[in-house]
Amino acid sequence: MNLLLLFDEDFLPDGTARLTGRRAQHAREVLRAEPGESLRVGRLGGLTGTGEVLENSTGVLHLRVSLTELPPPRAGVDLLLAIPRPKALKKVLPAVASLGVDRVVLVNAARVEKSYFDSKVLDAAFVRELLLQGLEQARDTHLPEVLIRERFRPFVEDEADALFGPDAVRLLPHPPAKQPLRAAGADTAERVVLAIGPDGGWVPFEADLLEAHGFRPFSLGPRILRVETAVPVLLGQVALLREDIAPRQESSRA
Repeated sequence: MNLLLLFDEDFLPDGTARLTGRRAQHAREVLRAEPGESLRVGRLGGLTGTGEVLENSTGVLHLRVSLTELPPPRAGVDLLLAIPRPKALKKVLPAVASLGVDRVVLVNAARVEKSYFDSKVLDAAFVRELLLQGLEQARDTHLPEVLIRERFRPFVEDEADALFGPDAVRLLPHPPAKQPLRAAGADTAERVVLAIGPDGGWVPFEADLLEAHGFRPFSLGPRILRVETAVPVLLGQVALLREDIAPRQESSRA
């Protein structure tokens, strides 16, 4: 845990914060924080900073809080993600929170097992806990929005345009494609939407429908990756591509 997240209900009228449960236990048993020491903290949805330990007794952590710093910048990425295996989703959700994704739409697909929708991993409280773990790792404070859609075609045809907006570059990593990510236009876009299929990939109908709604296919390379591997790889590629193009854009304007 690289950041203790504070919630509105943690704050007392005098501006200090009182934590209990897992966070207090972590500060006591793992961090071994003593009164007078400072811990890295952040308010959910707000700034980060430090918390001076006033008390760290069994089950209670009392902090004097100073929040002055912005969290890491957002990635400018949304995910349209075919629901993966529950064990994989438990890895993917903390990762997307750590990497600054703004929105995740978990959607049904032909190669998604219907039983996945009954998994406890999709319970709202369970999803939130996994996302919070990702924020703690990355020292971030902004939760991604997570939506669940059980019908693929109605979502793509009726909701996707309004949800993702007209200006985002929509990308479709899909094995039959040949062009690289750079050729798909991700480098110059302020916002990107990645449509990532299940382990077996999108079926032709799904890929064709996504393309008809503006998703540009590109190749992720010759290797076939599991979803929990593909998601961070793709997010990393988009981030690196943007970092690579930015200095060249600045140089061309000079």
